Amino acid sequence: MRTSLQRLACLVGAGVSLAALSACQKAVQAPVTPGVCYAMEATDKTHVRFNILAKNQPDLEHCAAQLDMMRLRFMGLGMMRDRVVGAYQGQFLFARPQGIYTAQTLDGFQYLLLVHTGDGRLAKPGAMPGS
Repeated sequence: MRTSLQRLACLVGAGVSLAALSACQKAVQAPVTPGVCYAMEATDKTHVRFNILAKNQPDLEHCAAQLDMMRLRFMGLGMMRDRVVGAYQGQFLFARPQGIYTAQTLDGFQYLLLVHTGDGRLAKPGAMPGS
């Protein structure tokens, strides 16, 4: 029969082991190929694949627009995919109905990059009158 102290030591040991194991998992890195916009797809619960969405994109905003068009096409086909993840030159992009967000890492803090205007275009936050 284990004492409370022994059980606590086992729980702490298990927690440390899990933390060490999760630290060994390799973080997903966004591709850094210049001018190439990628769409990210999960191949299973632990792996992702980056598919080329568009080449010769001059900047992050143009890639974001390509990713948002992909999201809208999915919605137009009746798919219930209102969120799409992509990447451009080492940055992650997240296309959502509210706008496009960007982050340095897949699970990092996301910053608002572009918002949808009333007529469906994308614009920088605060660039439109009355916003």
